[in-house]
Amino acid sequence: MAADGNITKDLIYDAVAPDDFESMLELDRYGARSTAFDKIISATHDHFWDPLDPKYIDFSEPFDMENTMILPEKMIGALHTDYVNGILTDPKDRIRFANAQTLRTFSSILHGEQGALNLSASLCHVLKDQGAQEYAANQTREEARHVTAFAKYIKARWGRPVECGPILKDLLVEIIHAPEVYKKIIGMQMLVEGLAMGAFATVFNETNDPLAKKLTQLVMTDEAFHHKFGKIWADRTIPHLTEAEHEIIEMWAAHCFQTLLFNLVAPTQNVGLYEEFGLDPDKVIAEMAEIVNDETRREDMKEQTNIFRVLVKTLVNAGIITERTKAFYATYVDIDELKSEGDKMVGDDIAEEGIKYLQAINFAEKARAVLIAAE
Repeated sequence: MAADGNITKDLIYDAVAPDDFESMLELDRYGARSTAFDKIISATHDHFWDPLDPKYIDFSEPFDMENTMILPEKMIGALHTDYVNGILTDPKDRIRFANAQTLRTFSSILHGEQGALNLSASLCHVLKDQGAQEYAANQTREEARHVTAFAKYIKARWGRPVECGPILKDLLVEIIHAPEVYKKIIGMQMLVEGLAMGAFATVFNETNDPLAKKLTQLVMTDEAFHHKFGKIWADRTIPHLTEAEHEIIEMWAAHCFQTLLFNLVAPTQNVGLYEEFGLDPDKVIAEMAEIVNDETRREDMKEQTNIFRVLVKTLVNAGIITERTKAFYATYVDIDELKSEGDKMVGDDIAEEGIKYLQAINFAEKARAVLIAAE
């Protein structure tokens, strides 16, 4: 392992301290740009979109929040408990509760996108390779538009977001402040981005709000490429690890996964919501604990778009999981089944259709500009 703890196996991931700007001025560095990320960088033009331009997405599009759930009732866990069902009997109260729960979902996404923005910006300060640095700069720009887009969506539907949950906040802070590049890439580029792809695919397939559907697809056109950055790292790193290094990386991945699995959608994160609707949080949490257990998690993870199934598949495809941690993941998913599915990730088809939509818009704009110039 390198003295800085980065476990660098390929020079394209060589990194320096965040405050070591002098290393960026080394003359030999300017002539040693890697081509590993060129395809992803060039493809940026294919999925350009602007959240401030209504020709891409119009946030003034109305939605009947009073009479329609943004996400269906089947996705609102508390509405499956006898206790909550006995109190929230008015259909409009149930809709209001469901949409308030959905606000927390979209707020978590917004905070996650802010984390991705800061993390990709931090990579610009530490990665020495120009190609890796340019990729990170591109991702920073794309994450910035995601923050703008989700902030505008939340403002349009609810007014303002809610606070970041403590578990997600702590994990994001841990990943962003980690000095080791491998922690940043596994934690954010692979797991949090993988989580996002699963969540966006679920929203795209299930939402009753056409605006939410369009928003998640547009964001997925970017996220699919961000996920590839992590895969390039894994392909160039995992096969060359020593046993001790692999264990370090594997245990970090398991730590991140376990934190997300047991806390991200836990009812304990929604105490304020329950109190807002006059519900006893202890009673909701107790009944939710009976509904959500290892058995139900196993059933949920049979769904291709289940966010945690997507995370395990990400780690399997990267070759990170070994016999050390296989049993933990196998509690919830069939590892061999995931291996047989190949590299195709959930949401890839949705993102591909979104890219075609963007290409049509952007091509029309370019053609119009050429005509104007010709005149």
